[in-house]
Amino acid sequence: MAHAESHPLPKCSSRPIAQRRNEWIFSDVPSDIMIEVNGATFPLHKFPLVSRSGRIRKLIAERRDSDISRLELFNLPGGAVAFELAAKFCYGINFEITASNVAQLYCVSEYLEMTEDYAKENLASRAEAYLDGVVCKNLEKSVEVLHQCENLLPLAEELKLVGRCTDAIASKACTEQIASSFSRLEYSSSGRLHTNRQAKCSGDWWIEDLSVLRIDMYQRVITAMRCRGVRPESIGASLVNYAQKFLTKKPTLWNASNGSKIEFAGSVENEQRVLVESIASLLPVEKLAVPISFLFGLLRTAVMLDCSIACRLDLERRIGSQLDMATLDDLLIPSFRHSGDTLFDVDTVHRILVNFSQQDDSEDGLDESSTYESDGPQSPSQTAVIKVAKLVDSYLAEIAPDANLRLTKFMAIAEILPGDARMLDDGLYRAIDIYLKAHQGLSDLERRKLCKLIDFQKLSQEAGAHAAQNERLPVQAVVQVLYFEQLRLRNALCGSFPDDDPKLAFQSRRISSGALSAAMSPRDNYASLRRENRELKLELARMRMRLNDLEKDHVCMKQDLEKSSSHKFMGTFSRKIGRMNLFRRSSSRGSTSPSKQSQRTESKATPGRVRANSS
Repeated sequence: MAHAESHPLPKCSSRPIAQRRNEWIFSDVPSDIMIEVNGATFPLHKFPLVSRSGRIRKLIAERRDSDISRLELFNLPGGAVAFELAAKFCYGINFEITASNVAQLYCVSEYLEMTEDYAKENLASRAEAYLDGVVCKNLEKSVEVLHQCENLLPLAEELKLVGRCTDAIASKACTEQIASSFSRLEYSSSGRLHTNRQAKCSGDWWIEDLSVLRIDMYQRVITAMRCRGVRPESIGASLVNYAQKFLTKKPTLWNASNGSKIEFAGSVENEQRVLVESIASLLPVEKLAVPISFLFGLLRTAVMLDCSIACRLDLERRIGSQLDMATLDDLLIPSFRHSGDTLFDVDTVHRILVNFSQQDDSEDGLDESSTYESDGPQSPSQTAVIKVAKLVDSYLAEIAPDANLRLTKFMAIAEILPGDARMLDDGLYRAIDIYLKAHQGLSDLERRKLCKLIDFQKLSQEAGAHAAQNERLPVQAVVQVLYFEQLRLRNALCGSFPDDDPKLAFQSRRISSGALSAAMSPRDNYASLRRENRELKLELARMRMRLNDLEKDHVCMKQDLEKSSSHKFMGTFSRKIGRMNLFRRSSSRGSTSPSKQSQRTESKATPGRVRANSS
């Protein structure tokens, strides 16, 4: 009989079945029936078989009149190897029931009807006892049995063997995680019980074991784990491990040397497509359960294999919810379409940015108190927007040299974020300048339309100097740059502005917007105030730099005047020098009235005229 402590079965791959059969069959008794299974023949005896197998007993009884001597069994689960084990059991030859053969024995016993109705302690009951007492209590053995069931479908499914193994794996994985969580509990110095997050979690050792399963079995296991409450991080780690094993070992479908798609057999591509779509459907809904680099890799593969639209849109939505953690390399998704298209998939990136900009602020899970307690200059949501804005500017600069990139697509990427997303427009200006350089055939109207995306007031001093001399910019854009440079210069020279000054109107509008902040939420109001404070500090630094330049020019002018031999030349410019000195002193003091300024000007200018006349 079959016992766990008996001798193991010889390896099937070492010798033919007929040669192994001679080791255990009765050689001194002639066989009276030939059993054929999948091309292999077994010369056996009727009595041992009919005493244990109800199916063989019925087949022989149906042909009793014809004195049957040959019988063929069709679609026997497990094939000749499984029948050999069942025949040994009928002959009373001991062999070991293990996790590698119990699934075959369980299915073949059902096929041959080797139940208790025909003999006590028959093969079906022996296999059931091993499954219940050994396999379902051990995660590794359950995975091995489930792996064996892949070749025994649909009978293994009908016998509920697949469901039992799946439930056992999910239950044991959940138990392992609970035990691991308890082992990480410790008491703090204050006597409170808390979890040591630095301790290594040892409850996820099963991740590598699941990678042997076929995708349909693996999908059922992950679904059962999710229902059991296994941590999303553990499920995500298992998905990453499974995808890396089955997707990276396949031959690539993209030839990076010439940018062409390599055609493979349709079956291989279909298998990978099913694999990607299945993994995408199993991703946890929680953020950060899987790395964003893995999501981008999965999206690239989905685009390359032309997976379903639902699969790609779901991946884009997941990426958009955590786009602030992405890098430039993540966004550079190659375009797998015809050769006349862009080098990178701009449409996919645009949809990702739309998902990012449309996500609800409530998804951040942050209350108002956490915003005020933040040490950073911006609220968490505003910080994410600023990070994405820098990422978008870098992406635009990377795709700008593409000759096939249309202006509408470039502008759609550039204007997807709100105006306050960029503290400075230097990155956007650089990307637009690269695009203008690579697309010199643009009309003047198109160049003006493109340059309207730049807020020239938000350019740094270096970027503004470069833009003022940039011949690729339209004239209107250069005029704007020079105009705002003049406003900065006036801001550096005087501390106040006339009432009709547009810069003053701009500042007043920005200040008056503070009155409207009462209607804003506290979180948005706080972020707006911090942003305006940062802008004011930046403008103050620019004024100081401009003032230093003016002082240097003033010193050089005085030295030139001292070297001049013409007293008339000296008298003409002395009045200007006196006004400049007075203007600088008045601006520095900031409290002198206009009448006093005029009196001082006359008192300074009069001696100059007397000296000129006397000379």
